[in-house]
Amino acid sequence: MATSTRKSTPGYRCTECGWTAVKWVGRCGECQAWGTVVEAGAAPAGPATKATAVTTPATPLPRVDAAAARRTPTGVGELDRVLGGGFVPGAVVLLAGEPGVGKSTLLLDVAARAARDGGTVLYVSGEESAGQIRLRAERIGALEDQVLLAAETDLGAVLAHLDQAAPSLVMIDSIQTIASAQIDGTPGGVGQVREVSSALIQAAKTRGLPMVLVGHVTKDGSVAGPRIVEHLVDVVCQFEGDQHSPLRLLRALKNRFGSVDEVGCFQLVDSGIESVADPSGLFLSHESEPVPGTCPTITLDGKRPLPAEIQALVAPSALSNPRRATSGVDSSRVAMLLAVLHRRVGVALAADDVYVSTVGGARVIEPAADVALALALASARADRPVRAGWAAVGEVALSGAVRPVAATAQRVAEAARLGFTDVVVPAKVDAGRLAAGIRLHPVGSVAEAVALAIPGE
Repeated sequence: MATSTRKSTPGYRCTECGWTAVKWVGRCGECQAWGTVVEAGAAPAGPATKATAVTTPATPLPRVDAAAARRTPTGVGELDRVLGGGFVPGAVVLLAGEPGVGKSTLLLDVAARAARDGGTVLYVSGEESAGQIRLRAERIGALEDQVLLAAETDLGAVLAHLDQAAPSLVMIDSIQTIASAQIDGTPGGVGQVREVSSALIQAAKTRGLPMVLVGHVTKDGSVAGPRIVEHLVDVVCQFEGDQHSPLRLLRALKNRFGSVDEVGCFQLVDSGIESVADPSGLFLSHESEPVPGTCPTITLDGKRPLPAEIQALVAPSALSNPRRATSGVDSSRVAMLLAVLHRRVGVALAADDVYVSTVGGARVIEPAADVALALALASARADRPVRAGWAAVGEVALSGAVRPVAATAQRVAEAARLGFTDVVVPAKVDAGRLAAGIRLHPVGSVAEAVALAIPGE
């Protein structure tokens, strides 16, 4: 009697995203990463897993208890804005950012606030000693008895602390420093990070415990470690900031419980980190008199309108190839607008050095700032300022036409709130619906915008 045998073929798996293949390839077919596909052992061929006994019967959706998923506010308004209202029981948040950006300071502040509200917070540090964290907590006023500090790097010890302390909130700083004795490899390696993350996420889900995992970032600014970790967690947040500026921005790259279009603003101070509910003053120069070469605009970061002031300086060049220097704006966009101004408006800048920057370290990369950028360049070339109290919104095409942009009504409303009296907007928007205590100047071309906003042009 012949017996059937199950054949097995070697399997290969991507260490970043988990994509599988029957043969080795140099580049992952899912995440397009190079050199991440490794042999995963035998992949037995045969029927799928058979059905087993049901442990928990399916529940009709209207009968599911929603009280267990109610959010708990963190007490930090800007963090609650990004999370969608606070921590959800059992939710795991991955907080990534460059070293020194303020991740640990923010988490200590959140831990202290949770302790003052009657909760117990377990703060696990694998990078800094207990003494270093104690000094930081003392500096920012976060010394609370209910904040339990554990300096551990072993996964088994961390899980034991969870059983012993029974906290209401857990913070792991950072996930790359925790290692499991059951897995070979150094802490921070692909296998270790995957195993540690899976164990901690399972512990958070089974206990209904909100947990924050701090993650490192790579040189290009993306979250370090295997991509599968981002798929397992519920929320992925990126903490950004320039080392030369106290401003910090918190963005949600993934959020299963809320929107990813919200941005939180923070400011580093001597006493720690503070929420900035209205960051408009950080991006405007507040000059008493109009200065040539400056023009404000209203950008949109996610769903949040933020003002930005673009500054330009034009000077005669002694070089055969005039210099073009930018800070906070897209250099290719500046080059395009220089060509449009030369060809469509007659503002010749080919023989001049051009310097373009933003105020307060703001990054303005969206096309909606094109009109303001063009006005700043034309104002600097003519050495005449843009009219006082004016702002500009609109995208400039290669033909010189001003095109509509998204959320124009929201931008105009923010300009009115900030005290601007006039706004240059694209001609194809409904100006009657946008007027709210502010004068609008619809323009169809960048030449028309320059003629309106710069006296004498």
